[in-house]
Amino acid sequence: MPRTHNTRLQALLQSADWGPSQLARALRAVAAEQGLAVAYDHTTVRRWLAGTRPRPPAPALLLECLSRQLGRPITAHEAGLTDAPTAVVNSSWQAEPVHKLTQLTRAELDPAHATLFGARGFSLATLALPDWITPVGRLAHRLGTGPEAPSPGPAEVDRIRGMTDLFHSAAEAYGGQATRSALAAYLAHNVTPLLHARVRFHRDLLSATAQLTLLLANMCVDSGHDRTAQYYHQVAARLAADAGDAATLAITLRAMATHAYDLGYHSTAVLNLADQAAVQALRAAPAVQAYTQAHLAVVQAHHDRHAALSALARAESLFSRADAAPGPFTAYPPGSLHYQRAQTLTALGDPAGAIRALATSLRLRTPVEHRATILTRARLAETHLGLGHLDQALTHWQEFLTSYPTIHSARAARHLHSLLAQLRPYQRHPQVAALLAEAKPLI
Repeated sequence: MPRTHNTRLQALLQSADWGPSQLARALRAVAAEQGLAVAYDHTTVRRWLAGTRPRPPAPALLLECLSRQLGRPITAHEAGLTDAPTAVVNSSWQAEPVHKLTQLTRAELDPAHATLFGARGFSLATLALPDWITPVGRLAHRLGTGPEAPSPGPAEVDRIRGMTDLFHSAAEAYGGQATRSALAAYLAHNVTPLLHARVRFHRDLLSATAQLTLLLANMCVDSGHDRTAQYYHQVAARLAADAGDAATLAITLRAMATHAYDLGYHSTAVLNLADQAAVQALRAAPAVQAYTQAHLAVVQAHHDRHAALSALARAESLFSRADAAPGPFTAYPPGSLHYQRAQTLTALGDPAGAIRALATSLRLRTPVEHRATILTRARLAETHLGLGHLDQALTHWQEFLTSYPTIHSARAARHLHSLLAQLRPYQRHPQVAALLAEAKPLI
């Protein structure tokens, strides 16, 4: 049967002031960012315009390219791509968060549907925050359509917060990839039914759910499922804003900026996100303020040296005044502060200072920070090697390799690939050769 010309895609290209060649070039660039090798050219785009349906990963890449160029999220319907991931999950900030959370967690437990999310893509377009994402406490009489249920009280909220601590500890001990499915199941079966029940929503319940959702988002990051993590980040931010919880909103925005930064994005959009996190934290405790200012310093280092050092000084001053109870959303570990200091100094071109900060970070890591310790050691090894300190680098790489099998983490896996790439020029060195031989079976 004859194909129908994709007039909606054609209209978007005209709005973007792009021809087939420019779109193909943008597609290749975004694919390269995500580690994908594609061969799209102007003839590929012309076939899509003529009605040929793009095959994965093209739909997700296409929507991301158009969203970046037009400065707003582009849906699959707008582009005439009914099988694109955004046809399954609404990537708009306007999407109702409880429905979105229910949809996401149920699909997490069904591998056949989880693949439709475009889980490994990352969208810069969703980093732009709407003006209304502020903790104004927009709690109306939100009524679900579920059965009558008793109003969630302190016991239910305390239970959720207790489970948050347990899942956080498990992720730190074993990596997010090892604990993600269990957390998704807990949210799907034990938490979202409370949100759907025909009861008046309580701020504490929304706040606790926001924190649990943020933890799941971070587990997705640690699993290498970047697009799914962004969906959960959006939900966590919406729930925190609806709860009037400035601290959790600030921590969520900071997590979003960190996610983008760790993937190599240092643009103004990421800087604005880090800055918004710091602004929201002004209504939170000093530990949360220090947490957001430290990462603001990291991103600022790519834009303004003076602003970066000022933000770092503020973070350290706030940290000295912090007196928070232990917990993933109340305390800011000193080892993490020094790790962010090292990231800032690295971006400012001071690797020697970064090594000192990383060494301090490593010394201050506690036994419960198992994953963080492994990642810090890997960063220390990479920085030493960058300065030509082969012996020191090998010491830390060996410790990293010894611990690597104990966690399941995409971030740790990236460091393992970095180990192979960085040490290959030294492979004639006996100790390097032995280390490479030990590392290769782990890939």
